[in-house]
Amino acid sequence: MIYLEARNVIKQYAGHRALNDVSIKVPQGKIYGLLGPNGAGKTTLIRIINRITAPDSGEVFLNGRPSSQSDIYNIGYLPEERGLYKKMKVKEHALFLAELKGLKKKEANRRIDEWFEKFDITSWKDKKIEELSKGMQQKIQFITTVIHDPELLILDEPFSGFDPVNAELLKKEILELKEKGKTIILSTHNMESVEELCDEITLINKSQVVLQGNVKEIRNKYKKHVFTVIVNGNGFDFSSALFSLESKESNIETTKVKIKKLGDSSNSQILREITDRYEVLSFEEELPSMNEIFIQTVTNL
Repeated sequence: MIYLEARNVIKQYAGHRALNDVSIKVPQGKIYGLLGPNGAGKTTLIRIINRITAPDSGEVFLNGRPSSQSDIYNIGYLPEERGLYKKMKVKEHALFLAELKGLKKKEANRRIDEWFEKFDITSWKDKKIEELSKGMQQKIQFITTVIHDPELLILDEPFSGFDPVNAELLKKEILELKEKGKTIILSTHNMESVEELCDEITLINKSQVVLQGNVKEIRNKYKKHVFTVIVNGNGFDFSSALFSLESKESNIETTKVKIKKLGDSSNSQILREITDRYEVLSFEEELPSMNEIFIQTVTNL
């Protein structure tokens, strides 16, 4: 089921077309990557989904119906530009934002305490925001994004300011929210996180969609038919009409090679030819990273 659809969206600012006929379909309960270089139009699309600004043409649908102003209460938005009140105390600030999003004080306090414990920041609740590190402030920002239990989450560079340990903690929480059926749009330049978290992506470049689809299918589509093979022993000394030898590393016990398929040879043919000569310990086809695909797609246009 499609939870969010943006259909043929166009937006122009002072003669510059920020979005040019952009369409996306975000499945319910999935993590959807919204990717692109700086200035591509991602933030404009996010602002339109959030009803911060309106498209010049095109529509946004939630649950199959045109979105309305009341839908903003069912969206949790973590913007790239953070906005916390530096002089407020941590829990006071979280409570203020929770009540703005429609929660009663008692329920807001219960949820805040629960999230503070998850993120190990209970001891900081009476500190002022300005006393917190960037990463700690980011935790508060994330908590206030999800505190009202929205069905749609839009996370713009959510890992900014986090060390590796806290980035992993946040990834775990994002995946738990997905398990609960939440629909999540993730906008990030961190392609490793895209590979780890996203089910589908849209890549926007120069205001238009240039790549769209399932992450695994996209990586398969861009593969270059290169294989990493590890064989027993320190030799790999034959040529083949089925593949070219790209590199070789040997030690006393094993040899690791990279080979590239030639012509229409099948994977099983290649493997059979190698196993006729060596004991094969590993035979894996390499898939390009999303980082490689991002660079190739953007620079080739």
